[in-house]
Amino acid sequence: MRVTNAKKALGLSMLIGFISSSLIIIHVVVGSTTITAATDDHHQHHHHRDENCIKYNQEMNQMKGIKTMFLRRNLVSVPPLPSISPSPSHPPQQMSPADSRVYKVTAYGADPTGKTDSTKALQQAFLDAFNAATTTATANDKLNEFLMQGITDLGGPQINLEGGSYTISSPLHFPPTGGGNLVIHGGSLRASESFPKDGYLIQLSMSSRSSSSGLDSGNKDMKQNNGSTSTSTSSNKEDNGMEQELTSSAYAYEYITIKDVMLDANYTGGGISVINSLRTTIDNCYISHFTTDGILVQGGHETYIHNSFLGQHITAGGDPGEKNFGGTGINIMGNDNAVTDVVIFSAETGIRISGQANVLTGVHCYNKATGWGGTGVYLTSAGSIQTRIANSYMDFTGIVAEDPSQLHISNTFFLGDGFILLKSNRGEIHGVNIVDNMFSGSGKGIDIVQLDQSKSPFTTVDQIVVDRNNVRGMNLRSTVGKGSIQGNGSSWSLDFNGVLLFPNLIKHVQYTLSTSTGSFPNHVLTNVTGNRVVVESDKPVAAKVFVTVDQSTTIDS
Repeated sequence: MRVTNAKKALGLSMLIGFISSSLIIIHVVVGSTTITAATDDHHQHHHHRDENCIKYNQEMNQMKGIKTMFLRRNLVSVPPLPSISPSPSHPPQQMSPADSRVYKVTAYGADPTGKTDSTKALQQAFLDAFNAATTTATANDKLNEFLMQGITDLGGPQINLEGGSYTISSPLHFPPTGGGNLVIHGGSLRASESFPKDGYLIQLSMSSRSSSSGLDSGNKDMKQNNGSTSTSTSSNKEDNGMEQELTSSAYAYEYITIKDVMLDANYTGGGISVINSLRTTIDNCYISHFTTDGILVQGGHETYIHNSFLGQHITAGGDPGEKNFGGTGINIMGNDNAVTDVVIFSAETGIRISGQANVLTGVHCYNKATGWGGTGVYLTSAGSIQTRIANSYMDFTGIVAEDPSQLHISNTFFLGDGFILLKSNRGEIHGVNIVDNMFSGSGKGIDIVQLDQSKSPFTTVDQIVVDRNNVRGMNLRSTVGKGSIQGNGSSWSLDFNGVLLFPNLIKHVQYTLSTSTGSFPNHVLTNVTGNRVVVESDKPVAAKVFVTVDQSTTIDS
């Protein structure tokens, strides 16, 4: 036993001697303090300490390093030792709200209880989030990155509402300098009684640019579309207008995210306005008590609204005051936007669109029933262009589309006599697909798709497909009809007015005359006017006639 211990002691002393004879520097990092032990005989300490104390400290540090190597020799990093308080000459730095780039609004004096007005405090947090990035970018050209031309990349600062409920008396504006890459999240905003009637709780807009070339260009495109009279001219103007807006507009903001926020307009204004901005995201927001719009999108491109709830009144349906609902849940006056997985539970109009190439998916509208004069989705003449609505739920409400062109509605459920209304202002309808939907009604004889030709009849009907919809308790309407008739005579007539959408419009007919008598009479299609198909033979015969008609475009050779 003694021999073994002696061998261990001898080995340890030899190892210490070998390390002491080498020039090795061992660093042990403790918190923010670095302790350095040097074994070079020429190394000098600058502390006024006793030489024996210095030698003792060196030996202790060497032993700590040896112990570390034995215990953790297979690891790259050295485990931290207990923290050492910094010397009085180097006090810890205190981080200000701006240093962290997370702007906690209570640090600016905002009241999370909502008892006092927090407008100035919140507005200052907004300004600091923008100004800090602008100042840094000016000081260092390498940080002066841009998203779109003229839009400064703010770097991703967060305005943290800290789970509070804040009362504001005027809209929260973004700075007129513009900017992008910023997040607002995590709390509630409520309008005070003095909040302006035409304001929005959060206004992503620049008052100096609200009527800038970007918006003027977008409005001009819409006017061109409304005023077009021919198919080719209208199409060219639509394409040129979209390209012009994409390349020439002076956008103010880009990649701004508003998420996990509850907004209560207190029946004094609107929730969020997004003006002339790019790639804005509104996610998981609850917006209520608006009198104008829950969300307004005007100009710009690619505002994405999803996983949100909007309603003028807090209700879950069957509200006794439903006939008095007003306002619009989402008002889109721009191109290339998307609304996905959104519920609009009370408003006169759920979603209103007057821009091009927008898409709605997973939308549930039970705002104001059609029977009370409400509309789930309203597409104006400009908004009916290249709009897609899919996988949605129109709950006792429906869809209205003015002069639709390239409109697609599919896989949507219409409950409670909800229907689709195609409205003519200019008498043109192009490229409409209404397919694979479900309609459920009360048995009152309401058509699933209807035409409003009170201003002008549809004189140009091109590539319209209404088909493959299933119906219960409502009247089926389609652009495709199939039927058969059996009789003994020389004339067979089928009336398709009960199913075809457009009056007096059959563009294509296929029929088969089948007889079991063994005779081969001559027969011909003699009439398609008034959506009635008449087939006649040169002699009486017992036969059955099968007919398929189509109101869509046919190819003529």
